Amino acid sequence: IRMHFDDHEPPHFHVQYGEARATVRIDPPGLLAGDLPPRVLALAVEWASVQEVSLLDNWRRLRRHEQARPISPLE
Repeated sequence: IRMHFDDHEPPHFHVQYGEARATVRIDPPGLLAGDLPPRVLALAVEWASVQEVSLLDNWRRLRRHEQARPISPLE
Protein backbone atom coordinates (compact mmCIF):
# COMPACT_ATOMS: atom_id res chain seq x y z
CA ILE A 1 0.00 0.00 0.00
CA ARG A 2 1.35 3.42 -0.99
CA MET A 3 0.37 7.08 -1.06
CA HIS A 4 2.10 9.76 -3.11
CA PHE A 5 2.60 13.38 -2.03
CA ASP A 6 1.81 14.77 -5.49
CA ASP A 7 -1.18 12.56 -6.31
CA HIS A 8 -4.54 13.71 -7.71
CA GLU A 9 -7.86 14.05 -5.90
CA PRO A 10 -9.93 12.36 -4.53
CA PRO A 11 -7.93 11.09 -1.53
CA HIS A 12 -6.86 7.52 -2.24
CA PHE A 13 -4.09 4.96 -1.87
CA HIS A 14 -2.49 2.46 -4.22
CA VAL A 15 -2.53 -1.29 -3.65
CA GLN A 16 -0.21 -3.78 -5.30
CA TYR A 17 -0.76 -7.50 -4.83
CA GLY A 18 1.58 -9.56 -6.98
CA GLU A 19 1.02 -8.24 -10.50
CA ALA A 20 -2.43 -6.81 -9.64
CA ARG A 21 -2.70 -3.08 -8.99
CA ALA A 22 -5.54 -0.81 -7.97
CA THR A 23 -6.35 2.63 -6.65
CA VAL A 24 -8.71 2.69 -3.66
CA ARG A 25 -10.69 5.78 -2.62
CA ILE A 26 -10.60 6.62 1.10
CA ASP A 27 -13.96 8.36 1.57
CA PRO A 28 -16.15 6.55 0.87
CA PRO A 29 -13.90 3.49 0.61
CA GLY A 30 -14.08 1.79 -2.78
CA LEU A 31 -12.29 0.91 -5.97
CA LEU A 32 -11.34 3.88 -8.15
CA ALA A 33 -9.33 2.08 -10.81
CA GLY A 34 -7.50 -1.13 -11.49
CA ASP A 35 -8.17 -4.72 -10.61
CA LEU A 36 -7.50 -6.83 -7.54
CA PRO A 37 -8.61 -10.30 -6.53
CA PRO A 38 -12.00 -9.93 -4.76
CA ARG A 39 -10.68 -10.94 -1.33
CA VAL A 40 -7.75 -8.50 -1.54
CA LEU A 41 -10.06 -5.68 -2.60
CA ALA A 42 -12.46 -6.51 0.25
CA LEU A 43 -9.58 -6.38 2.76
CA ALA A 44 -8.30 -3.06 1.37
CA VAL A 45 -11.79 -1.52 1.56
CA GLU A 46 -12.32 -2.87 5.09
CA TRP A 47 -8.95 -1.46 6.17
CA ALA A 48 -9.82 1.92 4.62
CA SER A 49 -13.13 1.91 6.50
CA VAL A 50 -11.44 1.18 9.82
CA GLN A 51 -8.53 3.60 9.25
CA GLU A 52 -10.36 6.39 7.38
CA VAL A 53 -9.35 9.15 9.83
CA SER A 54 -5.68 8.11 9.81
CA LEU A 55 -5.62 7.72 6.02
CA LEU A 56 -7.14 11.16 5.47
CA ASP A 57 -4.67 12.64 7.97
CA ASN A 58 -1.78 11.07 6.05
CA TRP A 59 -3.24 12.29 2.74
CA ARG A 60 -3.21 15.87 4.09
CA ARG A 61 0.27 15.45 5.60
CA LEU A 62 1.74 14.20 2.32
CA ARG A 63 0.12 17.04 0.37
CA ARG A 64 2.00 19.42 2.73
CA HIS A 65 5.22 17.42 2.09
CA GLU A 66 5.22 16.15 5.68
CA GLN A 67 6.10 12.65 6.88
CA ALA A 68 3.23 10.16 6.83
CA ARG A 69 2.46 8.35 10.07
CA PRO A 70 2.35 4.55 10.33
CA ILE A 71 -1.13 3.03 10.18
CA SER A 72 -1.98 -0.25 11.88
CA PRO A 73 -2.88 -3.25 9.72
CA LEU A 74 -6.17 -5.13 10.01
CA GLU A 75 -6.32 -7.46 12.97
